[in-house]
Amino acid sequence: MPAVPPPDPRLPERPGPDSPDYPAAARAAGTMTALDAHLVECRACPRLVAWREEVARERRAAFRDERYWGRPVPGFGEPGARVVVVGLAPAAHGANRTGRMFTGDRSGDFLFAAMHRTGFANQPTSVSADDGLALHDIRVTAPVRCAPPANKPTPEERRRCAPYLARELELVGSGVRVAVALGAIGWQALLTTLAEQGWAVPRPRPTFAHGAEVTLARAGGPDDVGAGAPALTVLGCFHVSQQNTFTGRLTPAMLDAVLLRARELANA
Repeated sequence: MPAVPPPDPRLPERPGPDSPDYPAAARAAGTMTALDAHLVECRACPRLVAWREEVARERRAAFRDERYWGRPVPGFGEPGARVVVVGLAPAAHGANRTGRMFTGDRSGDFLFAAMHRTGFANQPTSVSADDGLALHDIRVTAPVRCAPPANKPTPEERRRCAPYLARELELVGSGVRVAVALGAIGWQALLTTLAEQGWAVPRPRPTFAHGAEVTLARAGGPDDVGAGAPALTVLGCFHVSQQNTFTGRLTPAMLDAVLLRARELANA
């Protein structure tokens, strides 16, 4: 079970964790540790809080003797990675149990095995937060940080949680060269956040597809502090859900190809 980061005294006074305005205060986090400390306290979405905690109390039979994390899940990987992978939300008996993104379920097994094959991870398995997994030059995150019922967060829940993804991308910094969006929701959330941060996202927005590739430049307006940053390429990839991997819609070779393309672009 991962340790809960201590509160950061450098954060200004902020709304309480139950307030719908609480996630927006994450923009004041000055470090990734401070962001994680803010995130894990969040209780801003009543439906998600009720579900994640119910799952943690009831537990799946296979994990009845385990203590579930049952809280919002921080991003995982190198803080200054050149590649960022954006999923959807924690799985009820995966990251909501282990406290680490894509850890403890078959979607994570599929993803981290591919990262190992393509040189982004030191091992092919991810079973717990203390299993020794380390990521190299890549970070995994999501636009929604609590496990949603039926894996379907509402539009309002997605909007409320958006500041966490936005601040995480800001803290990773201008060294990010590639963002891999897993699925249409991750694609939409990522492009929305990037547009708000000053990236020149085309209008109409590019449509999600597996293998889609969109290269973005900074908009370069007078208030754009990131003007002049290197281009950022967004890659589309089918989500690593069992619905896709068990049916062959997403194969290991297909995922490897996306990750290898990400490495090629990051090294260019």
